[in-house]
Amino acid sequence: MKKALALITSVLLASGTFAQQVNKVTDPVEYINTLMGTDSHYDLSNGNTYPAIALPWGMNFWTPQTGVMGDGWAYTYDAHKIRGFKQTHQPSPWMNDYGQFAIMPVTKHAAVGQNKRASWFSHKAETAKPYYYSVYLADHDVTTEITPTERSAQFRFTYPKTDSSFVVIDALNKGSYVKIMPDQKKIVGYSTKYARGPLKNFKNYFVIYVDKPITYAHTFSDTTQADGLELKAEHASALIGFKTNQGEKVHLRVASSFISIEQAELNLEREQGKDSFDVTCQKAKAVWNKTLNHLQVEGGSVDQMRTFYSCFYRMVFFPNKLYEIDKDNKIVHYSASTGKVFPGYKFAGTGFWDTFRALYPFLNLVYPSINKEMQEGLINDYKEGGWLPEWSSPGYSAVMIGNNSASVVSEAYLKGLRGYDIGTLWEALVHGANNAGPQATGRQGVEYYNKLGYVPYDVKINENAARTLEYAYDDFAIYKLGKALGKPESEIGIYKTRAMNYKKLFDPETKLMRGKNQDGSFEKPFSPFKWGDAFTEGNSWHYSWSVFQDMQGLIDLMGGRQKFIVKLDSVFSMPPVFDDSYYGETIHEIREMQIMNMGQYAHGNQPIQHMIYLYNYAGEPWKTQFHVRDAMEKLYKATPDGYCGDEDNGQTSAWYVFSAMGFYPVTPASDQYVLGTPLFKKITLNLENGKTVVINAANNSPVNKYINTLSVNGKPYDLTWLSHSELKKGAVLNFNMAPQPNKTRAVKVSDVPYSLSTEK
Repeated sequence: MKKALALITSVLLASGTFAQQVNKVTDPVEYINTLMGTDSHYDLSNGNTYPAIALPWGMNFWTPQTGVMGDGWAYTYDAHKIRGFKQTHQPSPWMNDYGQFAIMPVTKHAAVGQNKRASWFSHKAETAKPYYYSVYLADHDVTTEITPTERSAQFRFTYPKTDSSFVVIDALNKGSYVKIMPDQKKIVGYSTKYARGPLKNFKNYFVIYVDKPITYAHTFSDTTQADGLELKAEHASALIGFKTNQGEKVHLRVASSFISIEQAELNLEREQGKDSFDVTCQKAKAVWNKTLNHLQVEGGSVDQMRTFYSCFYRMVFFPNKLYEIDKDNKIVHYSASTGKVFPGYKFAGTGFWDTFRALYPFLNLVYPSINKEMQEGLINDYKEGGWLPEWSSPGYSAVMIGNNSASVVSEAYLKGLRGYDIGTLWEALVHGANNAGPQATGRQGVEYYNKLGYVPYDVKINENAARTLEYAYDDFAIYKLGKALGKPESEIGIYKTRAMNYKKLFDPETKLMRGKNQDGSFEKPFSPFKWGDAFTEGNSWHYSWSVFQDMQGLIDLMGGRQKFIVKLDSVFSMPPVFDDSYYGETIHEIREMQIMNMGQYAHGNQPIQHMIYLYNYAGEPWKTQFHVRDAMEKLYKATPDGYCGDEDNGQTSAWYVFSAMGFYPVTPASDQYVLGTPLFKKITLNLENGKTVVINAANNSPVNKYINTLSVNGKPYDLTWLSHSELKKGAVLNFNMAPQPNKTRAVKVSDVPYSLSTEK
């Protein structure tokens, strides 16, 4: 009997059925852990996230602030004190924040300074959800609760019995303003603090109403009490106070605007009306569930569901809305380029170097309507500032490389978005591709690239090889858009030619990409393990695969399918050695690769994330299936250390969510997704056009990770890619999974995904 039980147990464990299975998700938002990725620091990122209390793509987020005000690491899981609750627009700690201000309840002493007002807290007395946050502040004996709308929030403070209950409103430094109006139970002000500029005439205006008479009111310049109830200073704060009974709840209604205090009032009234805290909370939860229900997941473990939805949560934040609705119900926005207010949409808070890879493809598939708004926002960026942004926070930011707005714009149109001024965007793409602009817009080194076909190593332009490879893909995206728009060959042929510029950096000796000097000689000495220098946050082993547009061309350069496969395998079999001399320190991306025990595979950063899918191009798709499942199981968990590097505005999460569906957009500006292996027994995509894509893998399990057969709409399907345009019509994908790879399926040359060099 014992032997029989042992056998049953081993079978259950092997099949994965021993883990509790979730067969239907009715309340997806409750699977989200907003603390996923918060156990992060400067020298090691497990996500570099913070628990955002917000609505999808909301203009404003809120977060508890454990770090020093102004520190990019706003909230770290190992911290013990909270200094305030901050309105934030921060896309990442490396970009830091803009338009922030903080609110903090205190008792006993009228403490304004962030260190004196800080309170011990515990995760045991903390509830962190997208639509609701609560924490007990032990030093003040106050429980703080927060619930959001797109441009406003409600706070609920539960105080003890005391005659010394206070609320601090900290407008932060770099120039701020506060005004207390006790007779209206109201505080207004603005913050001008931002990390990335320049920004013209920038102010984040706020208005706060409290539902209790204010009996104590003072303004402070830094920590020094000022005269009067109105103050403009380098660092202005307001302090209001009142008596409270045991368990008394005091409510704050808060809203902000980049336009004016009057617009902040309008945002508050429009989004909250007379709703109670609980009603606002219920509405926020409903918005989250409606957004998340575009993907309905069945047949996974509890941990898998938590990881999936926690990643999904991160994917619907950035870029966030910067537009507002004025008194005439017209959409308007503040322009960071001009400092003026204009009609139309505006978004900010994303870097295309990260998000062109999978986040924007996800929006085009699942939420095309919001990306249409984003495309209109890009039109306004160009009209007002003369360039498309590559990193917007909220203006042009001199961060990262590439001209990847070309991919974001082209892909949207190629995948069916219409109803906006694509002509102006085409003009913007051509302008950006042929000029170097300010703040990392356009193309640095463009004069060399257009003349030589590459950015040289020896002309003091950093990360030159990475720029060349990305410009070549971006040229491909421009070519494809121009073709779709019916542009003449005389106008777009140059971009098709430049799309092949990757070949100029291919070193036939090492079979890797390598920096090249003006005279055509390769850089010397050359180490494929050297991070930075010719590459961006990676080395040659990571960037040599950045030929999204023409993988068959790369296979040919490497000597054919088998040599290409050997090169792919080498990424995982080599030790994680590195050369960090370019940086002068071991940057966190290097450390994250080193400790993952996956060789040179550095999933914690973007350049190599697509590489796992490339086995499909060379006739060994089962290796993609193995490595995809391996990366999902090892590198993602819905825990504070649940990422393997920077999450980066939804991109690293998008890799997981796409991979869980069973496919990935290796070449965003094409019509294809490359197959991997589905994670769940069933996922249903509810598309905005009313169609559904049903992904069935009934016998899926941790052991059954390989695709044995696949049918699409009832017909056998032996290709290694899926068509976006066909999926948009609605589809049923039936995967038959197996514990061993099927080495005869999808191995023919005719089965592989798109490459430019074989384009018919």
